[in-house]
Amino acid sequence: MTLELTECTYSYRRWRPAVLQDLSYSLPSGLTILLGPNGAGKTTMLKLAAGVVQPNNGEVKLDSLTSRDRRFRQHVAWMPQSVVAMPSLSSREYVAYVGWLKGMSRQAAWEKAAQALTRVEMLEHEDVKTSRLSGGQLRRVGVAAALVHEAEILLLDEPTAGMDPRQRRVFRDVLKELSGEVGILMSTHDVADLAEESDHVAVMQAGRLAFAGSTADFLAHAPAEVAPGRMAEAAYTALSESYAL
Repeated sequence: MTLELTECTYSYRRWRPAVLQDLSYSLPSGLTILLGPNGAGKTTMLKLAAGVVQPNNGEVKLDSLTSRDRRFRQHVAWMPQSVVAMPSLSSREYVAYVGWLKGMSRQAAWEKAAQALTRVEMLEHEDVKTSRLSGGQLRRVGVAAALVHEAEILLLDEPTAGMDPRQRRVFRDVLKELSGEVGILMSTHDVADLAEESDHVAVMQAGRLAFAGSTADFLAHAPAEVAPGRMAEAAYTALSESYAL
């Protein structure tokens, strides 16, 4: 399924400047990293793509479904930047509850919750109340909740915040495995999250796309003299500076 944003403009208040202006974007298959500084509009773009908010102008579609169709969210999973604990629910109950909200039966949601927690190395904490989890653990539960109903599109807003290096490595492995099954768009302001696994990169600046293309094309913007380990950072800096001119 293809997720497309077409000439989308969005403002949180009608009298305020638009956060996004005439934004058009088609999510390619595989894993796409959405880069940009804080305040660039990455979260707003993901909210539009997830159908959480509707554009003031323009359209968001998943094949023939628009984001105003309630069936749209059955095919799109979204993990927000802030994952809020539900003190009365364990990790597995939390993930299963999200699956149920997405239209799964209670039994199917309960079974799939265990599988989703296993994928993010959190099954051993399945009976722990979410209010007792660390910040990194809670974010991994949030990722599991996004995975539970096996959506075709996975939207992740700063998912690696609060994770230690080993957890980030596990998370990248999970994304690499999933990228052959679903389209993934993951936002971050940290170019280290690009790694070698991403298939595509999109860069946002001031509510507009400064770049959208393959990872190889993105890295090609780095100056020739840059060391290999610094290419992503250098490419991002070069694109940001050229957009500001």
